[in-house]
Amino acid sequence: MTCQGFVFKCALCLFALVPGAFMLPYFIMLVFCGIPLFFLELSFGQFASQGCLGVWKISPMFKGVGYGMMVVSTYIGIYYNVVICIAFYYFFMSMTNLLPWTYCNNPWNTPDCSGVVGSGYQINSSLANATTSLVAGVSEVVNRTKRTSPSEEYWKHYVLNISDDIGNFGEVRLPILGCLAVSWCVVFLCLIRGVKSSGKVVYFTATFPYVVLTILFIRGITLDGAINGIKYYLTPQWQKVLDAKVWGDAASQIFYSLGCAWGGLITMASYNKFHNNCFRDSIIISITNCATSVYAGFVIFSILGFMAHNLNVPVSEVADHGPGLAFVAYPEALTLLPISPLWSLLFFFMLILLGLGTQFCLLETLVTAIVDEIGTDWIIRNKTVVTLSVAVVGFLLGVPLTTQAGIYWLLLMDNYAASFSLVVISCIMCICIMYIYGHRNYFRDVEMMLGFPPPLFFKVCWRFISPLIISFILIFTVIQYKRITYNDYVYPGWSLAIGFAMALSSVVCIPVYALYKISRSPGATFRERLKAACRAHPKWGPALLEHRTGHYAPMASEDTVEARPFKEKEELKEEQKEEEEEKKEEISLTIQGSNGSTNTHNNPNPSA
Repeated sequence: MTCQGFVFKCALCLFALVPGAFMLPYFIMLVFCGIPLFFLELSFGQFASQGCLGVWKISPMFKGVGYGMMVVSTYIGIYYNVVICIAFYYFFMSMTNLLPWTYCNNPWNTPDCSGVVGSGYQINSSLANATTSLVAGVSEVVNRTKRTSPSEEYWKHYVLNISDDIGNFGEVRLPILGCLAVSWCVVFLCLIRGVKSSGKVVYFTATFPYVVLTILFIRGITLDGAINGIKYYLTPQWQKVLDAKVWGDAASQIFYSLGCAWGGLITMASYNKFHNNCFRDSIIISITNCATSVYAGFVIFSILGFMAHNLNVPVSEVADHGPGLAFVAYPEALTLLPISPLWSLLFFFMLILLGLGTQFCLLETLVTAIVDEIGTDWIIRNKTVVTLSVAVVGFLLGVPLTTQAGIYWLLLMDNYAASFSLVVISCIMCICIMYIYGHRNYFRDVEMMLGFPPPLFFKVCWRFISPLIISFILIFTVIQYKRITYNDYVYPGWSLAIGFAMALSSVVCIPVYALYKISRSPGATFRERLKAACRAHPKWGPALLEHRTGHYAPMASEDTVEARPFKEKEELKEEQKEEEEEKKEEISLTIQGSNGSTNTHNNPNPSA
């Protein structure tokens, strides 16, 4: 359940993309792309017992897909830990009798600030008394054309101290930088013993958020106006369904929610037992994960409905999308609840746990790929050093995101570095496994591992439906492309160029490595080199000798034709003939040499 960390991000997207229009594409993408690709990646990693680089022995030319996954994981790991560190900051700031974003009488507030909590509000008062105290604030808010909440000003002017442009970095926000260091230290300590230690921690990080969500859900649905928020969440808006961007974003959020295409699933599945029923796991995990996203949506929109009721505004105007929902709307809603610091602690602790679950998987993906690729005894023995090095580099690369312009860069990375590149990587992975390696070969491998072949639905999705849906979404997303904005700020052209460069940096790994592999492959013509580069490596298959049964069994001997079943038999026969002829020549030369030496010893004076 390590990919569960993207649950809340998916819930944020449900708000940003008009939930009524988003739900239908979301579930269609889940059924025809999400679950099939989830099962494909789990079975892929479990069969080979290798990380996102090692599995590409299946077709060495496509190893660039693995490098692309590593690039995507790097980008996500950098900016996602910054989000976690902000949650840490809010968690620490909630350890008080009065939440600092409750009122407008702070040094960072502006004249436009208007809170919904009156000055007579008491922390331990009942909800009825709290509602009564809101009347004055609400009446003032209604008369304003543009209200700025205390939580929004706390977020912009105190936590971020946001600059006016993405190029104006300003100063490093030291409290955020300190929390970033804490976040990376926690991730490293939880992974210090590798996947064993992270697996124990995940038992807690994956289950406790359900407790918090349930508490908040029960509290949320009892608030006035909660039903309006839930209706907004569930009401279809069919005119939006035809928007290609909604489908593209639904696909992106499925990949985010399930963790597809960034290497984490392959890496974690590589630690499974060879005969583990990953088909059952994929069904349970993917459905549970996405159901949790929908459940989190009910929690969020019940609170947003309460806020909209008190402010007398539509639910759609309560909060901005993205981080603004987690760090503006919800903190403000928490101030309206009795014992608000307690609810705030629970909420941000939940966010931290959800984020850490994802971060464990991201870091382990990178570390496993590095260790598998280098493969030296020193690297294997000192995996902890590799983990520490990756954590330190991730911290240093995240420092720019803690500056006054950091939020602009965070959103730029979120929208470009790990968006359409995910669907491209997944599409190419399907094509490679199904058409280059061969769908019959892979179906046979899955049957060998699980004891039964993949169901017909998954066979059809892997071969046809999933790649086609992904391709169409990618095309229409490009056609209907819109420039990224943050509230009223429009990103300049040079920043968008950097965004596209980040997006292409993961995808470009695929053709670059393919050309490199073709150039290094044997063959007199380009076609021969291409054929050799696509052919499965002799070591492809189960990692343990005890599992190399069937057509993989002769792999124990490298001198027979059957030992390398993925090479052409005619080519192997010619190689064996040449080897036999060379051996015969060596034997004959050895015999001649031994005879000559015997004659010399018998007659030490040949001239006599």
